[in-house]
Amino acid sequence: MNIFKRLFKIGEAEANSAIDKMEDPIKLTEQGIRDLKQDLEKNLEALAQVKALAIRAKNDQEEYLDKKEDYHNKAILILKKGQSGDMDKTESDRLAREALVKKEEAQKHVERSEEEAKKFNENVAQLERNIQTIKSNISNWENELRTLKARVKVSNATKSLNKQMAEIDSSSTVSMLERMKEKVAQEEALAEAYGDIAGASKSIDEELEKAASTTEAKAEDDLSKLKDQLGLNDDKK
Repeated sequence: MNIFKRLFKIGEAEANSAIDKMEDPIKLTEQGIRDLKQDLEKNLEALAQVKALAIRAKNDQEEYLDKKEDYHNKAILILKKGQSGDMDKTESDRLAREALVKKEEAQKHVERSEEEAKKFNENVAQLERNIQTIKSNISNWENELRTLKARVKVSNATKSLNKQMAEIDSSSTVSMLERMKEKVAQEEALAEAYGDIAGASKSIDEELEKAASTTEAKAEDDLSKLKDQLGLNDDKK
């Protein structure tokens, strides 16, 4: 229980100091839960022992009640014998007196046992409340531990990412991006220049080919010869 007082009573200077010095909150929380479970075991053991005492006190009370009743009945029986002549009256009075003394002693034992049983039952009730509180704390902190593990995992990942981001030189990154943009623009311009050169070379080649081509002239000459053979060349007539 002490470790949780140090760790989790937020608002106290000692608790804040302990939390600030924590290197591994998960391990410390797990240790705190183990401590709570040990406290639970101790309280369960104490509860069993006190319950046994309460049962014993209750049994003693019932036993002395029976003895008290028995001494009372014996005193009556002895007095009746003395009255009836079955026993010497002086002796019956003496024994009846002794029986009543024993009855009174038994009554004191009854009262003592009753008081002890009451006290033990109060202790049992207190221990049962303690046990329920510890069980509730264990359940709560086990749930908190699961949440804490998730939070630590997220915070570690975030811290790692932020650290990486913090280590990046933004100015050099912007400079690099500008250089890349310039290089891409240069490559695009170069590609366009090559395209223009290729287009210009192709046009000149086509013009030269057309100028040097004899295909149409030969076809015209062949046509004229064919007309001559067929007598269809009107111009020559």
